[in-house]
Amino acid sequence: MAKDVTCEVNSCKFWGPQNRCNASSIHVAGHQNQPRQNREVDCKTFQPKI
Repeated sequence: MAKDVTCEVNSCKFWGPQNRCNASSIHVAGHQNQPRQNREVDCKTFQPKI
């Protein structure tokens, strides 16, 4: 598993200093079974900051 996962979505509660993702795990889903472009995937780990 990657040690340094970066994310630029600063409205997510897991977003941390230096664009680090602080989630304990990450769930990424595709719109298709075999996505070919990054717009065809979604990070399901996202939770808005409250």
